[in-house]
Amino acid sequence: MSRELDEQTEVGELFINSLIRSQLRLALVVGGGFMLILLGVPVLLAFLPVIASLTLFTVPLPWFLLGAGVYPLVIVCGALYVRSAARNEQRFRDLVDDV
Repeated sequence: MSRELDEQTEVGELFINSLIRSQLRLALVVGGGFMLILLGVPVLLAFLPVIASLTLFTVPLPWFLLGAGVYPLVIVCGALYVRSAARNEQRFRDLVDDV
């Protein structure tokens, strides 16, 4: 199989396109989940206005959530993406080695 990838045959191209599609799908899912959670904070505040009046260390809770709460979310999403992308690539390597 690796020979077909090296020679860029139609079968090799099919496998490469499959890997690219799976990585794109993963990126869209992780990015969409991140945006959904990020946009969920203002929606939560709109439906529960009592949260907007809370303070944490004299900082309004909405500011704290959007200012400091985003960074752990970015780290978790990034780690999830890297781990899943590495798993996709490993599956691709296993598939190429098996054939």
